[in-house]
Amino acid sequence: MIKVLVVDDDFMVARIHGGYVARVPGFTVVGAVHTGEAAVAGAARHRPDLVLLDIYLPDMSGLDVLRTLRGARNPADVLVITAARDAATVRAAMHGGAVNYLIKPFTAGALTERLEQYAATRRRLAAIGAEACQEEVDRLFGAAGGGPPLPKGLSTTTCALVAEVLREAGGDLSAAEAAALTGLSRVSARRYLEYLCAAGQTELRPRYGTAGRPEHRYRWTG
Repeated sequence: MIKVLVVDDDFMVARIHGGYVARVPGFTVVGAVHTGEAAVAGAARHRPDLVLLDIYLPDMSGLDVLRTLRGARNPADVLVITAARDAATVRAAMHGGAVNYLIKPFTAGALTERLEQYAATRRRLAAIGAEACQEEVDRLFGAAGGGPPLPKGLSTTTCALVAEVLREAGGDLSAAEAAALTGLSRVSARRYLEYLCAAGQTELRPRYGTAGRPEHRYRWTG
């Protein structure tokens, strides 16, 4: 069982989130606390595998709690659950080592999906032997990033390059344009773009011309 500690300043919200977690097979709630200080103490006492962490706490920022938990002798993984949607907070959570970030309000299904992704990542980690091959690493990092696992033959490094090109474009790109900017073949660029669409980081925008099939264009959504 994956042990979960719920941290939210609202007692009722913490109870609801705990109920969501309890309904996911393989997960159990070991406690619910409502302040940053209680979160640090609760993590030391219960040794959870995963902490559902709010950012807005009455005594300290959840980001400070995240840094403390990740720096502990027995660090817990952290899934941030918050109404904070500003880019600075999202970046700080990523840099602090959060495994995922869920913006309130959300459905039980959205949390269930992320918990199942987390469980799948733990299984992949457990299955790796003393040394990992590149394909195992690619699949692991694809899952840990919150999206679907990378298909066979795709690289996390190249995927990050394609994502960066889309971010910097400031608009939409075709597969041919992405290929030219990254040095990939058009077929390879399209595979990465389709993966980013499946991961929810890119949207597909068909452009209709005067005749024939529409051109597929991709825009970064983050």
